[in-house]
Amino acid sequence: MNPLLSRLHPYPFERWRELTQDIVANPDFKPISLGIGEPKHATPALVEDALMQALPMLSTYPSTLGEPALRAAIAGWVQRRYGVTLDAATQVLPVNGTREALFALAQTVLDPTQPGATVVCPNPFYQIYEGAALLGGAQTVFVPSDPARNFAADWAAVSDETWARTQLLYVCSPGNPTGAVMPLAEWQQLFELSERHGFVIASDECYSEIYFRDEPPLGSLQAAKALGRGDFRRLIALTSLSKRSNVPGLRSGFVAGDAALIKAFLLYRTYHGSAMGGMVQRASIAAWNDEVHVVANRGLYRAKFAQVTPLLAPVLDVTLPDAAFYLWAGLPAGGPQDDIAWARGLLAQYNVAVLPGSLLARSVAGHTPPNPGSGRIRMALVAPVAECLEAAQRIVAYAASIPS
Repeated sequence: MNPLLSRLHPYPFERWRELTQDIVANPDFKPISLGIGEPKHATPALVEDALMQALPMLSTYPSTLGEPALRAAIAGWVQRRYGVTLDAATQVLPVNGTREALFALAQTVLDPTQPGATVVCPNPFYQIYEGAALLGGAQTVFVPSDPARNFAADWAAVSDETWARTQLLYVCSPGNPTGAVMPLAEWQQLFELSERHGFVIASDECYSEIYFRDEPPLGSLQAAKALGRGDFRRLIALTSLSKRSNVPGLRSGFVAGDAALIKAFLLYRTYHGSAMGGMVQRASIAAWNDEVHVVANRGLYRAKFAQVTPLLAPVLDVTLPDAAFYLWAGLPAGGPQDDIAWARGLLAQYNVAVLPGSLLARSVAGHTPPNPGSGRIRMALVAPVAECLEAAQRIVAYAASIPS
């Protein structure tokens, strides 16, 4: 058995199931889950139609590199969205969703034979980053975050010694779970660190098309171009159709950026056996080439958040995020700050599932607070608006029932 498997932590949702297996939820309320970030809006008909029309492709093996038409569609979308020109032949690679690619990229990039091989990532964070690092034979360093600045990572708190050992840096913008978007100045700081120390930046951008401000979130490739790094050296951007187009079951996304890294990643994936099926490729082409359904989807989230956020604001420390479909809420001031106990009580009394924030972060000695997710909950507003409003009303009632 691979001994590195023993280094993995329980996945947050599995850990939450363990923590709630003894709970019998109040049967007076139908269950509502705000726990898992799984889109629930309708899949666009154009994607379904393309998928069905491509059924004959089941009889052929797909290419790991992907059809030229798919890579062209992806490059076209990047040009329209970010104003960035990519070589579809060398700077784009389709992948089976960002989760798979975030993990596999680490196995391509990391060299565990180097002493102290390190992966740096934010805290709180998407747990795949840590798992990819551990199974790649590296150690993980979590960057302190500032709750006063929407949990922005304090990159300056990482020592030069740590950066010198770093082989891979994961970033997430818009962030999970905070919804925060990294500004250009922060990208400049990271690019300068990458230039100085030689590490790869993996930019997880799967929430880029769900946003609440007038200006769409800045992407890593866009930032690199603005800062004169048009060759995208040591930079890989990853994104997905799952949230943008409400097709989490399609498992379709792409990586783009540094051509040398893409070439190495293609070699790894050719042996890994992770080619995207032809039907999925055809459906993906239809999705990347259409923006009408994306605008409509974003409108649904905007309307939902505009109604739910004001309901929760009087009882939780919560504001409209920059982007993504999560509310990252602090528990009521003056009341109990045990996020796990609070979420357990909400599930038991009102049959609403949320995810305790401490499960989405790691406790690190010397950081303040040690676990930046403590005292917070993540709510995924993916269900229909009526269901989200009902959940919000139950949360308000639950918060009022807890003595301060």
